[in-house]
Amino acid sequence: MLPQWIIEKKRDGQTLTEEEIRFFIDAYAKEKLPDYQMAAMAMAIFIRGMNPKEIAILTDAMMRSGDLINTSSIKKPKVDKHSTGGIGDKVSLILAPLVAACGLAVPMISGRGLGITGGTLDKLESIPGYRTNLSDAELIRVIKKIGCSIIGQTKQLAPADKKLYALRDVTGTVASIPLITASIMCKKLAEGLDGLLLDVKCGKGAFMRTQKDARALALTMVRVGNAMGKRMAAVITDMNQTLGNTAGNVLEVVESIETLQNRGPKDLTELTLVSAEEMLILGRITKSRATARAMAEKALADGSAFRIFRKMVELQGGDVRTIDDPSRLAQAKFKVPMPAPASGFVSLADAESVGKACVVLGAGRTRTDEAVDPAVGISHILHIGDAVTKGAPLLVIHANDKKRLAAAQELLKGAFKIAKSKPKTPKLILERINGETIGK
Repeated sequence: MLPQWIIEKKRDGQTLTEEEIRFFIDAYAKEKLPDYQMAAMAMAIFIRGMNPKEIAILTDAMMRSGDLINTSSIKKPKVDKHSTGGIGDKVSLILAPLVAACGLAVPMISGRGLGITGGTLDKLESIPGYRTNLSDAELIRVIKKIGCSIIGQTKQLAPADKKLYALRDVTGTVASIPLITASIMCKKLAEGLDGLLLDVKCGKGAFMRTQKDARALALTMVRVGNAMGKRMAAVITDMNQTLGNTAGNVLEVVESIETLQNRGPKDLTELTLVSAEEMLILGRITKSRATARAMAEKALADGSAFRIFRKMVELQGGDVRTIDDPSRLAQAKFKVPMPAPASGFVSLADAESVGKACVVLGAGRTRTDEAVDPAVGISHILHIGDAVTKGAPLLVIHANDKKRLAAAQELLKGAFKIAKSKPKTPKLILERINGETIGK
């Protein structure tokens, strides 16, 4: 079996066999296949696509290119959530302890941000001492104690994906649904899950710009997960404006703590509760969405979700004094409000501009080896439909460098618009995809 024959077959739009896909990925993972042949295959897949069976095989082959986490000793239902990323998306920090308080086990392997605000790991690592590099044994021990743990990907987990992801980034093949699906799913399913919830964002602050594209990706991932024997669901959510009122690592940790204490922003709380509903149903804790909602609301109201988050931080080496008193977390030197140019109602609150401003400030990264500044970012961000008076802040910029502050201010100049009449509030949850809707 020669690699070029397999490349030619996909180039010509033919369906690859399981043997061909596994041969190709195994050879690439073991460095028996050069980057230029993998790049050619990625481009052939980008142009010609793959059917659901091919994608499922590709996902499984990438997953098995490295170690699998043996979570069989955890007897609770194991369910995780993946978000395609967005501005101010700190849901994972709240959701994992929330559903753990309701009876699920959540072995959450998360990533770092690239190109926008920091990822889940960057947020958690802004808590002094918090360890994201737990061993498998440590991960399982934490989950058995409190029901959840959030860690980073190890070098041994899906190494074929790590190599291919870097290659896609420099060969114009990132925006391929089969390759996106395999990349996301191979890491998540290596956790030994029973079920997985997908939060697929769409809009100006998201990778998928339209609801149609987001739905296509969500359906593909749900079908692939089902084909691999996993219970799957997805929510498609709006990312044209920032989720919550903050963007930036420490700022988002503080907002997560507030939300776990049942005093968070309405939109962030709602998305977290909707996600909890779907996860509890996937984990078969209940069949009723209303019951799942009531359980999640109770875990926020009675403080059990917050206590689990606090304990997770402690068990993973974090300084819990910063959870009890978030003012102990890193603070920026400069906190500068951006005044509204007129009185009225916010009609545009562009998430993409907020995200770019955060990168300029140092809250995100443009290279994988670049450090982030945990203290900087943007807070007090108004949303579409909010009333504002002239001169009142539309947001507050947190900066540690005056040049970066000036660059962020320039980026944010056109990010907000004010209308005389109140505009219609955009929907946050655009669609749910689960067993009831997958055939539609």
